[in-house]
Formats: sequence, C-alpha cells, structure tokens
Amino acid sequence: MFTKQKHAYICYDGALLTSKGNFITISLVVSVMQTLVDDIGSFPLPKSVERKAFEEAYILAREYAVKDKNFRENSFICRNFYDVIVDSFRKKCAAGLDVVNYPQHYDICKQFTEVINKAMEKGTYVVEEKDAIIPEVHVISKEAKSLCEELNKNKIALRVCVTGPMELYLKEVGTTAYKDVLLMFSESAKRFAKNAILRSKHVETVVVSMDEPSFGFRDVAAGKDEVIEVLEKAFNFSGAVRQIHVHSPARIVDLLEVKNIDVISIEYAASPQNIECISRGMLEKADKHVRVGVSRTDIDAILAELYEKNVAEPQIWQIAEEERVIKQRFKKAKKRFGERMSFTGPDCGLGGWPTQEAAQLVLKRTVAAVKSNS
Repeated sequence: MFTKQKHAYICYDGALLTSKGNFITISLVVSVMQTLVDDIGSFPLPKSVERKAFEEAYILAREYAVKDKNFRENSFICRNFYDVIVDSFRKKCAAGLDVVNYPQHYDICKQFTEVINKAMEKGTYVVEEKDAIIPEVHVISKEAKSLCEELNKNKIALRVCVTGPMELYLKEVGTTAYKDVLLMFSESAKRFAKNAILRSKHVETVVVSMDEPSFGFRDVAAGKDEVIEVLEKAFNFSGAVRQIHVHSPARIVDLLEVKNIDVISIEYAASPQNIECISRGMLEKADKHVRVGVSRTDIDAILAELYEKNVAEPQIWQIAEEERVIKQRFKKAKKRFGERMSFTGPDCGLGGWPTQEAAQLVLKRTVAAVKSNS
C-alpha cells in the first residue's frame, strides 16, 4: 500500500481514490491531505439487546456466514445479530469517520479463539481458509449498497480489526514460546485478515489492524527475531493499509523492524507519555506511519474523575471529552509527526461505554476536532 503512484487523486466520501478509480496509497495522500479519522472497533450493545442472546446469535451467524446462507432465514439471528450490526455500523458511519471499523460487540479474543479451537480438534492451530470469516464483515458486505443509499455515500471505507497472533497465543497457550505454534497463530490471523478485505462497488476495506493490547505489558517469552518473524507472517497480505494497535510503547522499536507493518497505532489521549517513545525520524528511517489516539476512551477513569468532582450521574456530554481538548491534543501530535501521522481517532475501543449515544458522541467530537484543525 505504501508504494509511490503518480496518478491524480480526489477525496471520495472519505475513501481515497486515484483518478483511475483505484485506491491511492496513504503515503502519497497524507502529504497534501488531512489525517484520516478512524476508530479502533468495539462499540456498546444497544440496551434493547441482551448480551446472552447476542452471543448465541453470533455463534450461529458465524456458521451462516461460512456457508454464505441467507441470514433472513433465521429470525433469531436477524433480531439479535444481523440487525444489531447494521444499526451499530450505521451509527458509526453517521459520526463522520473517514474509515469505519465494523462494530465489535463480541469478545475480541473469543471471536477468533473459538474458531481456532475448532481447528484444534483436527490437531492444528491453523484455521481453514473457509472458516476464517468475520461475520460482521460479511453483514456489512451484504448491506453496503443499502447503507450507501441511506447515508448518501458512494462507497464505505471499511476498517477491519483482527486480534493479533501474540494476543491469541497468550490467551490459548500462555507465555512459554513454541515457535512452530506461534507461527500457526500467525497463519490463522493472516487468513482472517485476507478474507476480510472487501473490494466491491459500495464497500472497500481500506485498513486491516492487528490488535495486540498485551504486547509490551505481558509478553510471550520469545526473542526479538522470533517476534518479528511471527508478525511478518501475520501481516503477509496486501490490498489494505496494515496497522498494528498496541497499548504499550515499550517495544515499538521491535515493531519498526517488521517490514509488513505500514502503520503503528499508539494511545496518547490517556497516556501522554507514549508520544515520547517514537519520533518522526524513527518513522522516516523505518518507512512507517503512525496512528495517534487523541480522544480518551478509558471510561472507568473518566467516571471516577467526574465522581471526584461530585458528578455522580454524568450526562453523555460530560463523559465525552470536549472538542477543544481533543483539538489541542491532535495539534500537538500532528506537530510532532507531520506527514507521518496518517490516521487518528479515539485511543481504543468504546465497548465498555454506558450507551451507544455516548460512544457515538466521542466519535462525533473527535471527527469535528480533527476536521476543524485540518
């Protein structure tokens, strides 16, 4: 995605296209265009949907997606999964994001480990290609035309998050490193990523992110060379910008050596010290870009701070940071990284937020803050 192209370009409903109708490389666009706003993924379930019902429907929906069966044949799936995903994705799109992640309502590890466990019954950690399906992406593919018509868009620019191989390995195996098994997890993660790259008239997968929240905090006991090899394998696909999202900057130097990674995503809003761990010069030397989180999503800390100010029952406008605060943070990050800052948005996912309306307000205010400064 980061090879140079000479074609003219335009901004096309948030999706970046060449004059020939093909997606342009981000490296060419960011030098003359604004930093793109995306989101990390997770989003609250609507209050009307029970968690247990959603999870049961999710498992069934995965089976339907693998077999490409018509979801409308099953009212339980439609009511508790399909329609939920469509409505949540609609809310995210309406917030004005340039690149929209599918609404991740399911547990970020179970979403993938349940499929890996199925493969383990056959003596391997490698998921079969046909089973490496993200059902939410399948739904968005089916509904893209209707959503575009409803939202008055020509095309949806989609972001896909996949839980990374190191995180999945920690969950299923632990910290002891077995290289052959690690590489199996990499292959499975890659297969989920490749199958989620959509190319159609109404939706295009612009970004695929591998999420590694434990990386740098609690690591698999693998050497640097092994980690690089594992991630190189996981990111060995083309057709989308390849992000890695981490919560700790402790091992960013290692990530800079992974050739197949295009963008390193760091949290900054709730952890301002993180920005000091990487510089524009480091990114330029490694030929990488950065995504910087500029709005807080650490909801428990936010609510605790409000409680200390005697706000026991805060309204959603009080929970979401003010636009001016986000704007100041974005300006500081943009000054530090310049053209190497190709993406921005909230720090992390919003799944733990009290309501969808509160989560959507974070997205809206983040978009407004960034756009007003671009």
